[in-house]
Amino acid sequence: MTPMMMSELTITSIMKHAERVNGATEIVSVTADNPRHRYTYKDAFKRVRQLANALQTLGAQPGDTLATLAWNDYRHLEIYYALSCSGMICHTINPRLFPEQIDYIVNHAKDKWVFVDATLVKVLEPLQDKLPAVKGYIVLSDEAHMPDTSLNNVHCYEQLIATEKDEFDWPELEETTPSALCYTSGTTGNPKGVMYTHRSTVLHSLASIAPDVFSLSVRDIVMPIVPMFHVNGWGLVYSCPMVGAKLVMPGPKMGDGETLCALINEEQVTCSAGVPTVWLALLDYLAKANKSVDSLNRVTVGGAACPEMIMEQFQNQYGVDVQQAWGMTEMNPLGTFNGGIPPLLDGISDEQRKKLRLKQGRPSFGVDIKVVDADNNELPWDGESSGAVKVRGPWIVNDYYGYDGKTLDEDGWFETGDVACFDEYGYMQITDRLKDVIKSGGEWISSIELENCAVNHPKVAEAAVVGIPHPKWTERPLLLVILKDGEQMEKAEMLAWFEDKVAKWWIPGDCVFVDSLPHTATGKLSKKDIREDYKDFRWQDES
Repeated sequence: MTPMMMSELTITSIMKHAERVNGATEIVSVTADNPRHRYTYKDAFKRVRQLANALQTLGAQPGDTLATLAWNDYRHLEIYYALSCSGMICHTINPRLFPEQIDYIVNHAKDKWVFVDATLVKVLEPLQDKLPAVKGYIVLSDEAHMPDTSLNNVHCYEQLIATEKDEFDWPELEETTPSALCYTSGTTGNPKGVMYTHRSTVLHSLASIAPDVFSLSVRDIVMPIVPMFHVNGWGLVYSCPMVGAKLVMPGPKMGDGETLCALINEEQVTCSAGVPTVWLALLDYLAKANKSVDSLNRVTVGGAACPEMIMEQFQNQYGVDVQQAWGMTEMNPLGTFNGGIPPLLDGISDEQRKKLRLKQGRPSFGVDIKVVDADNNELPWDGESSGAVKVRGPWIVNDYYGYDGKTLDEDGWFETGDVACFDEYGYMQITDRLKDVIKSGGEWISSIELENCAVNHPKVAEAAVVGIPHPKWTERPLLLVILKDGEQMEKAEMLAWFEDKVAKWWIPGDCVFVDSLPHTATGKLSKKDIREDYKDFRWQDES
């Protein structure tokens, strides 16, 4: 006999708890067929049971993988729970992927059905003949707003569930049952699938609600702007129902500053989460429209390092605290979070505090992290020793789905591809991605630090730095800059901005002003594409 009860950690338990304890809490959504849909957790999980019955009617079975091409809204949330709690796998697909990537991952995942937002039907139509395993498509719409489509075996979501019973006998699942599947963005080679389990999801949710992480409570009104098609929306669609926080979901308007501002003010949003480009769009709108966001007290930035400018504008102009988080698809995604500051650092100066807030934060309990040198020797946490970051823990990938290659090192650690150092207080500072770090004259230069420095210039909207081959120095950093609307600047002025801010030999060797920069499907700068575009770039000092 064991001294304590043994119960399985399942997403079903989150659902049942949320409905019973937090059933009256609201979920507000923007959708293609409704600019402001509003209902409660109790309403949602009633419809989840109807959807579960509809899936049985369609012949879907436990263990089947079903895909979604959808935005952040209430129907997508219903799919999350209906699939996983039925013992099926919810495979979220980024609709911004290239068609050949969508084709690849749908076939690799062996998706049986595809849920698709009405605005994204055109993405799938030219691909359907390449998806032989897909039995049909379910359009996330009511009957009145169903689009004309050439997709085969199409169902209207609302019609599909309308006649189904709102009672369902949920299966007793083991916590190791796969629950969701998300593919990496595939910056090199084909995307790789990461299969989450019920156990990993529940543990991740418990860790993420902690005071020094997302610090979620029943009094919060949360707007997840980070897409639900990317690492489960950072788990907020699980952690918010867990604590009873109100959810505000921007649907296809997640990049629209005006809509985000309206949602924040009208729904009294207290916290939100998204990538830097989202916050730049919101800040730009707030400035142009002379608006405020008085209810908002904190935002989390992840997916890429947060420029200092974003932090300063939010804090100084709107009184919003900006918190950084770091993780990745393979980590579900939580790794580190820059939340609370330990009491022993209370006496640091404002300048020291600012530098601390620009770091990626401290590891969450449940994530074991180390940095190693080129010989795999573990490096000290001294704030100076920089090396490759490796992780392990209960919500970190063990094996890529359907992948024959090597996922972990010989000691069972996952190498993240990031380069970082830790200080004595446990704060991590990402230096660069291993593939993006610039080696010049035998020394390393951080492209991230140069980019952050560049975007702090008041005339700069966005910047990228890549290493370009150089006959003398092996590589030199090339700076690419997008100026804000109406701004003009000479190359010399931009390069002079770096003086006294970085080491002299770090200053980019040249600067190119551009109208746009390529991004990956998850909104990050696509350094691979930039390097390809500028592979023939010639330095002025080349003979």
